[in-house]
Amino acid sequence: MIRNLLGKCAAGLVTALAVMLAAGGVSAAETVKIGSFLAVTGGASFLGDPEKKALEMYVATVNANGGVDGRQIELVLYDSGGDAKKAAGFVKRLINDDKVDIILGGSTTGETMAVIPLVEKAGVPFISFGGASVIVEPVKKWVFKTPHSDRLAVRRIYQDIKAQGLSRVALFAGSGGFDKSCTANAKELAGEYGMEIVANETHGKGDTDMTAQLTKIKNAAGVQVLLYCGFGADAVVEARNYKQLGMTLPHYQSHGSASMQFVKGTEGASEGMRLPAAALLVARQMPDSHPQKKVGMDFEAAYTAKYNEPISTFGGHAYDGLMIAIGAIKRAGGTDKEKVRTEIENTKNYIGADGIYTMSPEDHLGLDTNSFVMVEIRNGDWKLLD
Repeated sequence: MIRNLLGKCAAGLVTALAVMLAAGGVSAAETVKIGSFLAVTGGASFLGDPEKKALEMYVATVNANGGVDGRQIELVLYDSGGDAKKAAGFVKRLINDDKVDIILGGSTTGETMAVIPLVEKAGVPFISFGGASVIVEPVKKWVFKTPHSDRLAVRRIYQDIKAQGLSRVALFAGSGGFDKSCTANAKELAGEYGMEIVANETHGKGDTDMTAQLTKIKNAAGVQVLLYCGFGADAVVEARNYKQLGMTLPHYQSHGSASMQFVKGTEGASEGMRLPAAALLVARQMPDSHPQKKVGMDFEAAYTAKYNEPISTFGGHAYDGLMIAIGAIKRAGGTDKEKVRTEIENTKNYIGADGIYTMSPEDHLGLDTNSFVMVEIRNGDWKLLD
């Protein structure tokens, strides 16, 4: 039975999407109750929309194939619009009213960080889809994540920059949580990779013109390469302004721009840009021997057939979160929260869309730089570089 619950948040009149997936006649107590809050609408919808679609598609698939050890999954999903305060309100509802067994979601770092104190206090397993390393560094007992961290992204970018014989880096970033975390990691890791930060500019949230900052970078003495820490509409503006100024510096962005929505939004301005991404994005270009190729190909086939739109790595975050959760629930023999949390932490060699995960009490992400591939935007599409 699929039941859509539509409500409005009193503060922001945000639509709350609740999708209940359960077998006919099965009581709520007999279901596996998964809660989620995602930026389905708003400025971060390019993250939350594919995450929602992937969750709904694979929950339906799992249920059609007998569920989790015979129990159907009941998915309760709210649209946070990317707003941290609304996300916190929805998580309180998921914990106190919906009484979910586990929470998957948080499309952005900001909304994820806002709910961490809530899930930690309640003792509910939480797998985030946010990007910043601060989500799981330092480790929090109940918090995990599936996307590569910004710290790993910076490492992979620096490896690529170094391989080209370059070292003098200009940093540019916005004011969001991910942006700040990425910039901090870029500064901290520079020395380890022989990089020198020769320029460092920032812009405000929602700025529609960044030419002033980019002009300073263009004119900075000795600058060899530009690294932008940001995503979404800001990343599109940055790419467009870069082209408008006729800049020719090697241009890098993070995995936060690993979406065709970004590429199309730049209207050609992102051509030649490099970024680290999950293998999912270029699964067709991977050798047959690559362990993630089948996962990526299967995901792409199912997603495009159902939604008739290009895949992004963001839907892969949701797929991995759901499959890691299901695996943990099966190994735990049920939905006891402490046992499920322990089994998420015990995830070993799970081959996913984002990488091959091996978690531990010291690592609630379970990926390393080898789970990234470098891609370049060529002719409006992704080109695998390694």
